[in-house]
Amino acid sequence: MPNPYGAPEITVQELAAKLQNGDDLVLLDVRERHELARASLPSGQFELVPLSELAARRLDALPAAAQDKNAAIAVICHHGIRSAQVTVWLRQQGWTNVLSVAGGIDAYAREVDPSVGVY
Repeated sequence: MPNPYGAPEITVQELAAKLQNGDDLVLLDVRERHELARASLPSGQFELVPLSELAARRLDALPAAAQDKNAAIAVICHHGIRSAQVTVWLRQQGWTNVLSVAGGIDAYAREVDPSVGVY
């Protein structure tokens, strides 16, 4: 099901392939810190930037790797709603290569890697 914000998306299968191939990709996890204990990709595969920090600090919350407006960025959350919001917002700020992960970490765990966990 497409996200309600019209954000361009990447599937969890496409994301998994990019991670496995070592593609130059910044994966921004916009879930809150407490959510990581429930489901998470391996450390080093993502940059945690909770939506609450983005709301408070705006672009200053982005890690250095995501500061390049041409960087390939995938945004992930629990089910794909917050990531769609952030994707649209980043594109409005001038980022050109940002995609929301369709279905979020939940879809990744169910369709790609069950060890990630679901909640």
